[in-house]
Amino acid sequence: MSLRVLFLGGTGIISSACAALAVERGLDLTVLNRGGGASRRPLPEGVEVLTADARSPEVLRTALGDREFDVVVDFVAFTAAHVAADVETFRGRVGQFVFISSASAYQKPVGHLPITESTPLRNPFWQYSRNKIAAEDVLVRAYRDEGFPAVVVRPSHTYDRYSLPVDGGWTIVERMRRGKPVVVHGDGTSLWVLTHHRDFAKGFVPLLGDRRVTGEAVHITGEEVLTWDAIHRVLADAAGAGEPQLVHVPSDVIAREDPARGPGLLGDKAHSVVFDTTVLKRLVPGFAATIPFAEGAREIVAHHDAHPELRRVDPVVDALEDDLVRRWG
Repeated sequence: MSLRVLFLGGTGIISSACAALAVERGLDLTVLNRGGGASRRPLPEGVEVLTADARSPEVLRTALGDREFDVVVDFVAFTAAHVAADVETFRGRVGQFVFISSASAYQKPVGHLPITESTPLRNPFWQYSRNKIAAEDVLVRAYRDEGFPAVVVRPSHTYDRYSLPVDGGWTIVERMRRGKPVVVHGDGTSLWVLTHHRDFAKGFVPLLGDRRVTGEAVHITGEEVLTWDAIHRVLADAAGAGEPQLVHVPSDVIAREDPARGPGLLGDKAHSVVFDTTVLKRLVPGFAATIPFAEGAREIVAHHDAHPELRRVDPVVDALEDDLVRRWG
């Protein structure tokens, strides 16, 4: 009998690749999301789709009725309240509950490299990360107090063909194609790890239903380590833009000038990260991240070039880049 799996979410960057691989491997997959329009990341054939708001406990329970699942994965929980509601909803009706947390929850500044699953969780810069930590705390208590079958998975900067892994998105590619300078935080030499969503799925799907991971936390990340200067150069090469003009601006200056970008920059991207994937490889023998960013960048550019509606230049981002370049270039 196939493993009965429920995804809350299913059409996002991470969940779309996981849904595709889960179906490919014969899992009996149900996806619950709000619907409300065609997703840019369509679900594979063979998936049962339920339309409901996963963040409304009463609506969710009505949509599920008395159904039970071997595995439930919540891709769209971002706070302790979300996870607490999940515990109430799925208590006694699930064999394994998987919460998608974030590797940004690991302490910043980073105390040591490589980062392991036992690296402390603390991020004073970014509320998003603190919310994920608080959500993990709810699950730890539920596991310890009542044996709720919780699993925590921490991704780190996962991308796909729709999502550019640089702040500013497609605007940055267009600037490089036009020969305009682009801003890179710090001195451009901090280390970073990008994970293609299909590589994430290869590590994730085999964990579903594996009781060895109950009560544990595991991160799933790529293994290629690049500087931020290198990431921009790889993207420029994929776009046929030649050698990009990179202007280095202190991270705290960028954070001050662009408050929306600041917390994620100071709380994550400005710090060097390297991840130890020993735990994942023990659980999933043979796991390897096989898609380097050079390949992923070509995929991103090809997809955007094939879909002109995606090649949008944000005038606010463009103007801020011009301003920072003028002052720091």
